[in-house]
Amino acid sequence: MAVHLLWGVATAATVFAWLSPPAQRFLKARWSRQLLDELGVRLDSTGTPPPGGLLVANHISWLDIYAINAVAPTTFLSKDDVLHWPLIGWLAKRVGTLFLERGSRTAALRAKQHLVAELRAGGLVGVFPEGTTGFGDHVMPFHAALFQSAIDSEVPVMPALVRYTDRSGRPSTAAAYVGETSLWECARSIVTASGLTVHVTFLPAVPTIGTERRHLAHHSHQLISHALAAARPA
Repeated sequence: MAVHLLWGVATAATVFAWLSPPAQRFLKARWSRQLLDELGVRLDSTGTPPPGGLLVANHISWLDIYAINAVAPTTFLSKDDVLHWPLIGWLAKRVGTLFLERGSRTAALRAKQHLVAELRAGGLVGVFPEGTTGFGDHVMPFHAALFQSAIDSEVPVMPALVRYTDRSGRPSTAAAYVGETSLWECARSIVTASGLTVHVTFLPAVPTIGTERRHLAHHSHQLISHALAAARPA
């Protein structure tokens, strides 16, 4: 893990910014897949990875970002807490992650402007509208404000479901990064969970033309909730 993180830092510090966008996406996907391998986590992806648009997903763990990136390289909007994580925060910033400062209207407006610019350029931008992490047993309410950038950019919303299962295919909370759990405790739980699989399911696109953000948030929430219910073992 340490070697893999250092390799990512070295790449981000030297050549990443000079690469073409396709090369950057390739490196981001490969590094993320290798991270999952290092952690002993199997990846199962279904549906068609979106080439662009506003990707919205439920949120369980910091590992969600790398699971999605492994199949659909994405520019994520993240809380500024991540900036303080050892190595990972610096690495996230260097590879284009957008950060949202909590409690600052000016920062929120600036983040929205960056989102719109990225979306209008054809990029795939990822957000977690729940605003926090959960255990993955249900989808918490979505904050509608994040959907406005898709409307302003006239790009579709691309819902995705993230879930984790154990060796027997039952839901697993091993990757949940919730409450007072530290980053180290969460990583240790992931590594020691034998047979952990992360499932990423890409759902049908939701058009944004002629709609409003509350409707988009509600519809996307329903799609992801129904997909989660359908995936539960009988």
